[in-house]
Amino acid sequence: MVSFNTAQSWKDIYGARPGHKTFVKGEFYSGGSFAGIGTTSIISERRLEVHKQMRDYLSGAFSDRAILEQEKIVTASVDDFIRLVGVLGSQIEWFNMSTTLQSLTCDITGDLSFGATFGALKSEEPHPWISVSLEAMTQGEIVDVLNRFAILAKVLPVLMGSKLKKLTENTKKNEELSYNAVQSRVARKTKRRNFLTRILEDRDLSVVTDRAIAAHASDLVTAGSDTTATTLAAALYYLLQDDSSSTTTTTMSRLTSEIRNVFNSYADITYSSTASLPYLRAVILEALRLYPPVPIGPPRVVPDGGDTVDGIFPRAKHEPHRRLPIPRRTSTTHGPSNQNDGSNQTQTPSTTTTTTTATSTAAKPFSLGPRRCMGRNLACFASTCAPPSPSSSGRTTSELAADAHTVEEAGLDGSRYE
Repeated sequence: MVSFNTAQSWKDIYGARPGHKTFVKGEFYSGGSFAGIGTTSIISERRLEVHKQMRDYLSGAFSDRAILEQEKIVTASVDDFIRLVGVLGSQIEWFNMSTTLQSLTCDITGDLSFGATFGALKSEEPHPWISVSLEAMTQGEIVDVLNRFAILAKVLPVLMGSKLKKLTENTKKNEELSYNAVQSRVARKTKRRNFLTRILEDRDLSVVTDRAIAAHASDLVTAGSDTTATTLAAALYYLLQDDSSSTTTTTMSRLTSEIRNVFNSYADITYSSTASLPYLRAVILEALRLYPPVPIGPPRVVPDGGDTVDGIFPRAKHEPHRRLPIPRRTSTTHGPSNQNDGSNQTQTPSTTTTTTTATSTAAKPFSLGPRRCMGRNLACFASTCAPPSPSSSGRTTSELAADAHTVEEAGLDGSRYE
């Protein structure tokens, strides 16, 4: 395996380069949910022409127009999140915010994918499907390791037989849950628009089957919810770390000031209105740089005959598993050579183009090129809507729902949509 940590390597491996060969996806993507039964998704599909076909019929679901149509779905889950944080904060000394954020993003993506939330935020406990879907993703990583290291393929089943069996069972369970949820959504005639609406309206049944939709939706729930929750948790962690410093003006105070100066009420926070918050956007981008939710770049295979990556010429080996060139996100975004000030330290987010903390070509949280993440608009929406919500009220999240009156005052009873 060949690893890179330069900005140019991102362009060379993932971008479209005239006169150069394409670095395609390898067998790494063959071990996850649905791939084992011959159904691929927008993430796991390796054939370029089939992937393009998938992207064509899925793209409408992730456009700005589609996100606006789905705004109520997202903000409804944000309402539930604030309510839960307030309740937990008033009842117990501490709680796991990372888990709560994961419940938020999982409910959002579940509602957008299947037309109904998982109910994770209402139960105050992590939904079982969250752990099942994450373990299904883990199986894909283990399968890749076993494919590339023959000795481990012989040893691990002996040492970790029960663990591997459980991962396989959870992968099958994730497939079954996803497929049943899609079939339920297809059978339920509703005017309520979500991620599946455009796909179901425009699909060619001979190409886009219910099982194919289930594969896409399963990947959206897993990849979309976990990465967004990780980014929000990282942003909160660094904001709190900075807020405890001795500096007069902290990142937290500056962000809070921006939010409260723009919004007069909780109901004012929307997809469009958060776009006018440059410092909030800078904070999210800095969190993505400091703690990329996917620490490595999506693996690619060196094409036959080899090709250059940032001036280096890795050759494809004539064996089943050719070299995988991977830009390491963490080392790339933290590398001193990729920072304007030559350091790898936490930076104060800047809204100016001349003092960004990492060069725009080095930090690529959504990848780039023809396989760039389609859900980036949705991820940005969820990432920018959740942080302003408690700040706009002038109270902390723990205080927000400490009494019953606050729920109605903040519009968390549904009145914000009336």
